Formats: sequence, C-alpha cells, structure tokens
Amino acid sequence: MLRALAVDDERPSLEELLYLLNADPRIGSVEGAGDATEALRRINRALESGPHGPEAIDVVFLDIQMPGLDGLDLARLLTGFARPPLVVFVTAHEDFAVQAFDLKAVDYVLKPVRKERLAEAVRRATELRGTAPAPRIPVHEPDPDHIPVELGGVTRFVAVDDITHAEAHGDYARLHTDRGNHLVRIPLSTLEERWRARGFVRIHRRHLVALRHIGELRLDAGTVSVLVGGEELQVSRRHARQLRDLLMRRP
Repeated sequence: MLRALAVDDERPSLEELLYLLNADPRIGSVEGAGDATEALRRINRALESGPHGPEAIDVVFLDIQMPGLDGLDLARLLTGFARPPLVVFVTAHEDFAVQAFDLKAVDYVLKPVRKERLAEAVRRATELRGTAPAPRIPVHEPDPDHIPVELGGVTRFVAVDDITHAEAHGDYARLHTDRGNHLVRIPLSTLEERWRARGFVRIHRRHLVALRHIGELRLDAGTVSVLVGGEELQVSRRHARQLRDLLMRRP
C-alpha cells in the first residue's frame, strides 16, 4: 500500500484531503504538512531512512499556491533527488497543468476534490509504484459526440463539433473552442486517431484542426498557414499537400 504525504497551507483543505486519502484502502498511511518547507524536511528524512524505512513516502499530494516555497518549487527540487516520491498536484487553479506535466507529475486534481477523481490519482500512483494492482475506475465518454473536461472540480461535456483545434502539450492536449479552451490528459496522437473520421486533420506536430473550422488558407513566401477560430496556425511542409487536397475536396 502507498505511504502518502499531503501538503496544503489551508487547514480545512488539508484535513479534507487527509480524510479522503485515509478512506482509500490503497493508502497504507498518510501524514499532513502545512507548507512546502515542512514537506521538504519530511521527504529528506524519508529518503535518509531508505525506501523501506519507517518514514518512507511513496507519493506526495501537493497544493501549488502556498506562501514561501510553493508546490511547483518543491516539485522542481524533487526532480534532483535520486529516489523522489511521486507527485500528484491538488489545486484550485487549472493554469499550471502544463508545468505540472513538465515536472513529471502523476496527476493534476482540481479543487474542490471529488472522491472519485482523487481515487483515479491514487490508482495511477499505485500502478507506477508497482504495488498491488487496484481496480481501475473506468472513465467513459457518454457518446462519441462529446468529450469530458474538468473545470473547477466539475466535469463538463464539450461537443466535438465545437472544437476548432487541439494543441499538444506532451501527454496532454489543449482543446480550443469559440468559448474558451480546456486541458485534457489525452495525447494529440490519440485524438487524431479518434477524430479522423470527424474531419480533424494533423497540420503540424503540435496541432490538430477541424477542417470545417478553417476559414482561410494562406501562402506567404513558401510558408503555409491556416486561420482557425481567429488564430493563425502554421502548417508544416509534410502536411501542406494533404491539407490543400482535403480543402479542395471540402463541400
């Protein structure tokens, strides 16, 4: 079972997180820390005691915005350790998800924390730590016309037809619509395969666009770009010919 450390400077949030983690049978033990500096001291002690020592920590559930040393600072420090614990960010702000991914975070959970969402983060940490396998909590899209996105701890369903383009961020993708954008933990290559039949086409290693939302195709000194939802996106050379052919055949 996992040995966990929860870190949050807001006492009610920390107590709620500790309560939810204690209720998960895959968590063997969990302690709380009120700031990142205290957490760092505990992690250092844990590493000194060894992976099987009494103070060992497998995973840290970490808030981001804290006074002094914040969660991202602590995660950066941990990347320099020989055997760092896994990190799950638990925050009220979705704006730091890409940075969290760059720091090899296991998951990014938005507040207010839902029991089912936290359980998914625990499952991922359990699998990565190689502890006893836990039942996977399935996440299903209600139908192929929508994709679930998480915003402020609430899951909403965005119509695929409303998505103008998707942008790669490692194992994440940012979905753009006329009403805003959403970060989802799905690689762009997966979306490309899933939405190919719906008229989405790869124009660059970073961009997947919906043909129906392309307003203009621009040629300038050998450079090809498209206007999508008011944003100009560059088309790579390897994708330019295919894109022109598809647009010529578009009804």
